[in-house]
Amino acid sequence: MIDLSVNYMGLQLKNPIIAGSSGMSQSVDDLLVLEDSGVGAIVMKSLFEEQIYLDAAYLFHHKEENKSCRQHYFETVDYIENHIRREYLESCIKTIVEAKKRTSIPLIASINCISASGWTSFATKLQEAGVDALELNIAVQSFDPLISAGMIEDLHLEIIEKVRSAVNIPIAIKISPYFSDISNMINNISAMGVNGIVLFNRFISSDIDIDTMKVTFVNKYSSSAELPNTLRWIALKSGDITCDLCASTGVHSGSDLIKILLAGAAATQIVSTLYVNGCGQVEIMLNEIKSWMAEKGYSSIKEFAGKVCNFITDTPASYERIQFMKYYTHS
Repeated sequence: MIDLSVNYMGLQLKNPIIAGSSGMSQSVDDLLVLEDSGVGAIVMKSLFEEQIYLDAAYLFHHKEENKSCRQHYFETVDYIENHIRREYLESCIKTIVEAKKRTSIPLIASINCISASGWTSFATKLQEAGVDALELNIAVQSFDPLISAGMIEDLHLEIIEKVRSAVNIPIAIKISPYFSDISNMINNISAMGVNGIVLFNRFISSDIDIDTMKVTFVNKYSSSAELPNTLRWIALKSGDITCDLCASTGVHSGSDLIKILLAGAAATQIVSTLYVNGCGQVEIMLNEIKSWMAEKGYSSIKEFAGKVCNFITDTPASYERIQFMKYYTHS
């Protein structure tokens, strides 16, 4: 009997495939469909801080003609933002409470943060609603020359510290690959006492239509071709930090899943492959890993997890440089 179970952030999962946060994990019915597909856990659709601000700005704009509203600008904005926050949160809590009654796999709530304000109360409420864990998707980027890389990194750590102090359920941090020193940043996040780090957040790519001269968006979905960067950093850091690593971006097949487990990931999140191939892709991926394990003589994931993470050696920079020279010398 092949055992696909894994432990991620202290949560026992029947297999390492987690449905990532998306429009496919928004309603209770969505969550039931994903559970039926065979995933080991689900990250619910994110609460987006930016969306709350945008909705608040929209409502304020339409109320701006009111003279008293203009006179009490800050009070009005605060009221609108708080009102919208409550609406978003209440809707999310309602979904969590109902879903926990009807599902049997771990549910992870997701908050997409761009600041450290207000999210501790959100985290507390989500914990009280019964979620099994919390994922902070910290999408902070700055195009202001007065805001340094260090300030951005400090903001990440500030958000983590505030939420970590407010809840006692497992916390994962989902980050982008865009840091001046990503290795050090991963170390710093792990040292904050989080339970997992998800590598990586993915942003839609921009392009320019030369006929219309307008900005367009491409590569809405990821592909297996994007896996190497995720794979590289999991292999580099899995033996170097105390928390679990979860792969995101580029995992589309059973072979992709096997690679990230060999590199040392505890689990993987999939979204794009579900949109492209449907929920049946989960069963296909699980069957692929079962066949591979049977062929190799493995009865559990524990027997091969992290087996290739040490290929980087103690001097990763030297390793990367040597492989670069070998590749182009023999091409």
